[in-house]
Amino acid sequence: MKAFWFLWGVDALTALIAVYFFFIGLADGSVSSFNMGIWLTLLLALGVVVFGSLALRSAGREAWARALVIALAIPALGIGLFFAVLLLSNPRWN
Repeated sequence: MKAFWFLWGVDALTALIAVYFFFIGLADGSVSSFNMGIWLTLLLALGVVVFGSLALRSAGREAWARALVIALAIPALGIGLFFAVLLLSNPRWN
């Protein structure tokens, strides 16, 4: 029960970060008609994961909801761990 909500929170945070970068890109012009389809597909997929997992859970399909949440949370946690190691270890790239 708590694992689902933790992983769902990771997914929600991932979706919020993507939405943030989308609006920043709209403001500075890097999101344009050329790549708008990619952005909308990404945001739609994130919305399906976040809200679809809640819908599946409320419909009584706990295993499917957990699988949907895990599909996004595990890679997101891996990337977050990678960036945390980069920030804390201060590597030299030369």
